[in-house]
Amino acid sequence: MRVAVVTNPAAGANADPSVGDIRKALEAAGVQCELCEAHGTNLRDETNRAIQSRPDAIVAAGGDGTVSSVAAQLVSSQIPLGVLPTGTLNHFAKDLGIPLELDAAASVIGAAKIRSIDLAQVNDRIFINNSSIGLYPQVIQKRDEIRERLGRGKWIAMLMATMSVFRRHPLVNVRINSEKLAFARKTAFVFIGNNHYEISLTMLGKRTALDHHELCVYFTNRTGRFGLLRLAFRALLGRLDQDKDFNALDTQEVIIDANRPSLRVALDGEVFRLTPPLLYRTLPNALKVIAP
Repeated sequence: MRVAVVTNPAAGANADPSVGDIRKALEAAGVQCELCEAHGTNLRDETNRAIQSRPDAIVAAGGDGTVSSVAAQLVSSQIPLGVLPTGTLNHFAKDLGIPLELDAAASVIGAAKIRSIDLAQVNDRIFINNSSIGLYPQVIQKRDEIRERLGRGKWIAMLMATMSVFRRHPLVNVRINSEKLAFARKTAFVFIGNNHYEISLTMLGKRTALDHHELCVYFTNRTGRFGLLRLAFRALLGRLDQDKDFNALDTQEVIIDANRPSLRVALDGEVFRLTPPLLYRTLPNALKVIAP
């Protein structure tokens, strides 16, 4: 099996595997590899260069942002995606059942079991996990500003950013239209997942399937500073209650509009400015992946 590996050294922590570690793990799994080292903005170029070499698979080595960028370039090809989860959170790999240890993840690629999963799209952008509007994109943007200005670590910067944004308790007025219902709402956030995310007393933010051809949409019922702090506290304790804390719907397509020229939108942990209305839709079986 011959693969092209797109690596992103900026993903994850300093203890991440080196290029040599990645090559060694794949070769031990019986996989021949060509490594393409990308640096943030040229992920797309490196992925397209890898596609031109027509490998048996393209492997994304990095976090969810790296995997999302590589996956978006593979939609129109028949080349499957492999994942070496070397980032910080690795939600996509976890939901696919891919081990987080490098050697074990490389063995999955060597086994070459391929299946098709869904992707999701908002306007012209593709995402693998989820998208959100409201609090979360503002927290992420503030976190990156703090890291750049003060040189803080990711988790400390995230805490500082969350406190800063929550003090302002921003709300967004949105209109949500799907094939099931249409309504207007003032809310702290709207969350759109690629397939259904479980939110219960014992599980927060997991998906049991990535091929059910649906989006899940969540939005909070709580507003105001106290309501948002209560929501955050209940989320940390794993005690979110759908009837009290948020509403949810599963759909194949949803339009979200707002009386603003642009909205901050988080896509797989990266923040973009998009022009509403935002058309979200599922892309059934749009990506071939190597996974257990």
